Amino acid sequence: MLLSISALRLLMEREQIVFVGTCDLSSHFRGKSFPAADLSSRLQRGVGLAPTNIYLSAFGPIAVTTFGTTGEVMLIPDASTRVYVPFAGSTAEYFYLGDLQTLEGAPWSFCPRQILRRAVDRLRSETGFGVLASFEQEFVYDGAAAHAKPYELDAYRRQGAFGEVLLATMRQAGVTPDSFLSEYGPRQFEVTSAPAAGLRAADDAVITREIAQAVAYRHGQRVSFAPIPEPDGTGNGTHIHWSFRDRNDEPTLYEPQRPWQLSELGARFIAGVQYHLPALCAVTCASVPSYYRLRPNRWAPVHADVGPLDRGAAVRICPVVGADPVARARQFNLEFRVADATGNPYLSLAMLIQAGLDGIREARAIELAHPRKLPTSLGEALDALEACAPAADWLGADVLAGYLLFKRAEISGLQGLDESEICHRYLEVY
Repeated sequence: MLLSISALRLLMEREQIVFVGTCDLSSHFRGKSFPAADLSSRLQRGVGLAPTNIYLSAFGPIAVTTFGTTGEVMLIPDASTRVYVPFAGSTAEYFYLGDLQTLEGAPWSFCPRQILRRAVDRLRSETGFGVLASFEQEFVYDGAAAHAKPYELDAYRRQGAFGEVLLATMRQAGVTPDSFLSEYGPRQFEVTSAPAAGLRAADDAVITREIAQAVAYRHGQRVSFAPIPEPDGTGNGTHIHWSFRDRNDEPTLYEPQRPWQLSELGARFIAGVQYHLPALCAVTCASVPSYYRLRPNRWAPVHADVGPLDRGAAVRICPVVGADPVARARQFNLEFRVADATGNPYLSLAMLIQAGLDGIREARAIELAHPRKLPTSLGEALDALEACAPAADWLGADVLAGYLLFKRAEISGLQGLDESEICHRYLEVY
């Protein structure tokens, strides 16, 4: 029996859906969706989740959990993170980033956004400074030519409209784009968002990754932020730039008369990061293939070193240009290069801040003569994190214990695979 036009139209009607998610321990953006008609109430009460969901592995299945099947937490959309981007001929990207709360409305200890908030608040209370940060993210785009054309205009040309649509879509999503460029490896590109304050910087990193996936999908392609496509290939880093602002939004790191033009407080902060870097790696380079990237002669760090204008250093003091001292001070920033997209952006930035604060409290000095080697495996980095005395305070004791359990289970699940097989598995899911 043929359907009437009105009946067919009824079958074709659609109801808009909204997604709310959190960036979990595996750095995947996961959550639930609901009818857009319920948005006003969901902004208040959120959606319910099993606490065990935070233990969803990089590959999907739950290998280990400290919660079992019991309990409930609420994922509350943050109205300031609203992303709504319509795509012609497709569904809109409509989602929020959310906070995980207990049933009583208190922040849940495993909430990544809350862990970063706590670090940002601690920085403010102890120094009077706020952090301004930006995430520089490298990825592979399937829609470009397979041969390498590092930094060439032709490489940009051959990716077609993807880059232009990506930047426009980021802006629609509330993220200010800073740059898009062809990188060193085959099909490799980099996108950077403009600096943002504290929590919003990590929000922008998550939104940018999701928007890149969304734009690639509408082009019939995909992107991967995996740390390295193949063991001997070119790595994809996620470099974290940061600087400080005082309560009047004035920059505080730049002192032109000091070594490296770096303030004393800034030097102590960097020294704290350097001192704790082996432990930080477990959070910022959070996968097995992360450490295939951190090998000699890869333009990636292999020591816990610091240097000006050095793209091989773990922490780079970035250049400033021009003669105007005010403009130079506002440009001045530091770059943390031991990170990739398997590290949760909230946890990565939180650990960076907490380690830096430890450097300030302990009046640590930058080690120039004999910087330590970075871990050469995720297992080694997890051992360093477990041995880091203040890490339980930085993350929370339960989160630290759970994270160590979670990541060690990830390592166990890859036993028997060679490096190429491991790279391929991560390439498919990041």
